[in-house]
Amino acid sequence: MADPSSYRPKPGQIPDSPGVYRFRDEHRRVIYVGKAKSLRQRLANYFQDLAGLHPRTRTMVTTAASVEWTVVSTEVEALQLEYSWIKEYDPRFNVKYRDDKSYPYLAVTMNEEFPRVQVMRGHKKKGVRYFGPYAHAWAIRDTVDLLLRVFPVRTCSAGVFKNASRTGRPCLLGYIGKCSAPCVERVSAEEHRELAEEFCDFMTGRTGTYIRRLEQQMMEAADEMEYERAARLRDDIEALKKAMEKNAVVLADATDADLIAVAEDELEAAVQIFHVRGGRVRGQRGWVTDKVEEITTGALVEHALQQLYGEETGDAVPKEVLVPALPDPVEPVQEWLSGRRGSNVSLRIPQRGDKRALMETVERNAQQALVLHKTKRASDLTTRSRALEEIAEALDLDSAPLRIECYDISHLQGDDVVASMVVFEDGLQRKSEYRRFQIKGFEGQDDVRSMHEVITRRFKRYLAEKERTGEWADGENTLTDASSARLPDASAARLTDASSDHPADASSEPLTDTSSAPLTNGLKDDDGRPKRFAYPPQLVVVDGGQPQVAAAQRALDELGIDDIAVCGLAKRLEEVWLPGEDDPVVLPRTSEGLYLLQRVRDEAHRFAITYQRTKRAKRFRSSPLDDVPGLGETRKQALIKHFGSVKKLRAATIDQICEVPGIGRKTAETIAVALAQAAPAAPAVNTATGEIMEDEESDTTAETSGEPVSAGAPDERRGQER
Repeated sequence: MADPSSYRPKPGQIPDSPGVYRFRDEHRRVIYVGKAKSLRQRLANYFQDLAGLHPRTRTMVTTAASVEWTVVSTEVEALQLEYSWIKEYDPRFNVKYRDDKSYPYLAVTMNEEFPRVQVMRGHKKKGVRYFGPYAHAWAIRDTVDLLLRVFPVRTCSAGVFKNASRTGRPCLLGYIGKCSAPCVERVSAEEHRELAEEFCDFMTGRTGTYIRRLEQQMMEAADEMEYERAARLRDDIEALKKAMEKNAVVLADATDADLIAVAEDELEAAVQIFHVRGGRVRGQRGWVTDKVEEITTGALVEHALQQLYGEETGDAVPKEVLVPALPDPVEPVQEWLSGRRGSNVSLRIPQRGDKRALMETVERNAQQALVLHKTKRASDLTTRSRALEEIAEALDLDSAPLRIECYDISHLQGDDVVASMVVFEDGLQRKSEYRRFQIKGFEGQDDVRSMHEVITRRFKRYLAEKERTGEWADGENTLTDASSARLPDASAARLTDASSDHPADASSEPLTDTSSAPLTNGLKDDDGRPKRFAYPPQLVVVDGGQPQVAAAQRALDELGIDDIAVCGLAKRLEEVWLPGEDDPVVLPRTSEGLYLLQRVRDEAHRFAITYQRTKRAKRFRSSPLDDVPGLGETRKQALIKHFGSVKKLRAATIDQICEVPGIGRKTAETIAVALAQAAPAAPAVNTATGEIMEDEESDTTAETSGEPVSAGAPDERRGQER
């Protein structure tokens, strides 16, 4: 725990202007981001007597080891920069709403020749009509299933549509009347687009006229004694009414509004949001957050607005946003929302009428969500705390291991040897900090040497980061002029890690533009994010027994690291091994600590196996054409399309290869030589005629596609995977 006075800046150093500030811990990791109308007044609140601070604020300032700030021109700029930095650094002490997902929308792709109705998530695309968001994808599918009877719009993927067009046979929905089958030209593109527009009209709330028209058609059919048609229209009307019941009118005048309610206690807060479009509730979503510092309801609302609209396109912000309390000050937030929408947004507290009644409903939902969360969370928190305490006691650690890293080695009979590193913080997965490694130091199968290499590489990175950040001046505070402050761009380029130590589920890490970042001793301020190797664990777990544990401990000893505990979990008897011990530590089978170690180990094994299989599949998909210099994917596909297979391409003459568009004679000669060298029985090239001469036995050779001939397919050999 640090003494805040050790890094407290002098009052005269802090500007009395709007800005954003960052608290960092001893590892230079950003732990809190905040904004202020006056940086001097706001930061002074953190450096008062510790006894006067809120307990969670006291924990934050004693965890921090430095503070820095950036000056901006207006409070709106401060709001934007604060949101960008929270997204970039993921600070542990900031308000973070959990259970937030990319909520699904019902989308109609009006930008296509044959519009498609589908469920879509994520960023919105130009030319696509969106309805929602909905709380569950199944709610969308239920509604669509009812409406397809009346509006048989295409719902199939591009591949299914193309296949149906090629074969002349529609899919099942086309046969049962829930698709108008434009793929086989049952309707024209214009007629299908009219159906899609009618579908959109119905979803926007223009339902009364359409249902009255169907009722009139039903009566006319009955009068003309076309009873089958009348019955079909009757069923269509019932389907539409059933779909409408799912979206009852709650606000008159086709109002578009979002209603946000907050239920809170001293430790946590639950936020519920109702999305009302065209006067109907189109979706509902909810978040829960820990209150890591003393925070008002208005501040919680502000964070919820940032979370809700920060990454959405402008049309996602409705004309009205109704809240239980206004942020202080409210003007910058309202200006920011109006900028996101492109027109004025009303941010206010409903006082009476239908909107107030609906807000009370949203508040009841928030209260129920908080109660339900606490019921689940109570046992969860207790269990995780007990698990960490049991591990600390069993391994004789000074404190509970709040950060655990686990390593596993994976290979297939010595090929494609890889390793994984997974991270658990406070007993929960931290997937953004997962890493994966390719073993580079040697060839073949040796789990002990592989473990030594991986631990060495990981903690060399840690020492390098520690040494680099240690060069920063103590108590350093950064003052950046507003003209040079740059907001992090969500679409920043990405950089592949040259050491092949990849982040989880990706092969690259964000490359942050630091061209305008402040310099200290020649170093750019580009660290602070938790997505680095600079943050050390309290416990390293390896998948294995004594040999693997000894290798990991030896790697740490060689690097001079003596403050990180090491243990191993053997699969056979689930024994916990410690370095230098002849006997394992045996935790009870009912132990929460053992269960947590098993979860960590199994997650590391899953992540390693996934990476290993990905590498193996990529190798199996290789082709002899991959080794031809200067031959790209387009020309490779053109060659295969022209000849039909690599085998037929290998048998072709150089003149025949030159007939492929884009292939010159020099390239054709290179291809012929490369295929000749890759052939199992290497043929010779007749330089006089340009023909490839094959041996008599070449017809019995399997077609070379880059996949090694072996006993059993990959799936049949998974039992041999490590």
